Amino acid sequence: MTKIAKRIAKAREGIDRKKLYPLTDAIGMVKERASAKFDETVEVALNLGVDPRHADQMVRGVCNLPNGTGRTLRVAVFARGAKAEEALAAGADVVGAEDLVATVQGGTIDFDRCIATPDMMPLVGRLGKVLGPRGLMPNPKVGTVTMDVAQAVKDAKGGAVEFRVEKAGIVHAGIGKVSFTSDALLENIRAFVDAVQKAKPTGAKGTYLQRVAVSSSMGPGVKVDPSSVAASA
Repeated sequence: MTKIAKRIAKAREGIDRKKLYPLTDAIGMVKERASAKFDETVEVALNLGVDPRHADQMVRGVCNLPNGTGRTLRVAVFARGAKAEEALAAGADVVGAEDLVATVQGGTIDFDRCIATPDMMPLVGRLGKVLGPRGLMPNPKVGTVTMDVAQAVKDAKGGAVEFRVEKAGIVHAGIGKVSFTSDALLENIRAFVDAVQKAKPTGAKGTYLQRVAVSSSMGPGVKVDPSSVAASA
């Protein structure tokens, strides 16, 4: 029988794993039980009524969180000339073209988000096997292939989170830190759920938002009443 650590057992106290809590209560419970020595990330997981194996049921998009993520992202931009200068002025950490491609091919990936201008995609496409598995490949559907690189950099730095449904029909994302106020976390979750709702595919049948849970990086998950999340969103 697996032995549960005292810290985890204590964190689970008072949580009924069969009960669905209102979103506001769940956020409070997550914040109260965050006991790590670092500022834990608050995560939300949505179980959707879709089958990602079908192209018409894929859920993917980007959400700009009103209160940011609490993380400092390093942003790389593949661009040339004036667009490269725009990216630097907007705060991009790494900017380049052929030189940046060579750096990535050499195994150095010193960034968390990747943006590219459309004309750079034939070049960036060579990095698909490297960036793809890491979720870093630029994609026009989430606004990371664009001519407006300045705005894309600002969005990434300001708290934009990308989401994509997994094979099991789950979408999850970090939506803030436990140090955030409950209201700030609530606003972020509302924005995230709203973005996922708007990304509902045409092939989705039945109940779209089926199950919801929130947790902190090191804490237990708290099941949320989907109707309270939908009402918030």
